[in-house]
Amino acid sequence: MGIESTRAGGCLKIGELAKLTDCSIQSIRFYEKENLLSAPRRSEGNYRLYNRHNLEQLIFIKHCRNLDITLAEIKQLLDLKQSPENECEEINHLIDEHIKQINLRMIELKKLKGSLTDLRSKCRDNQTVKNCGILQDLLTKPSD
Repeated sequence: MGIESTRAGGCLKIGELAKLTDCSIQSIRFYEKENLLSAPRRSEGNYRLYNRHNLEQLIFIKHCRNLDITLAEIKQLLDLKQSPENECEEINHLIDEHIKQINLRMIELKKLKGSLTDLRSKCRDNQTVKNCGILQDLLTKPSD
């Protein structure tokens, strides 16, 4: 059973949903527990049965997580999604904040790369551990 049959009204068990979305069963259960993913209906045998709406929710959650959006922010976005006629200013602000954070992390990563490059230059190839300039440099107090 795939997306097509689910969209036609079919149901998926948790393992099928996991395969279809490339999401672990543990993550799906976690998202349910955190109220990000609506509780699915249950079969007579108490199996979770997911529908098209659950599939769409999970795809949305996974996409948000791939963009490094926090669980709290995903909840906020899901709440905002319930009011489709409202202005999307809050959503824009959330994404703008992420862009700012990424810019800051990029600056920090460039500094880190420079420090590592400098550290690497302290040791030649074919050196013994005893004479390793990297290890010797790491023994000195960091200069933050």
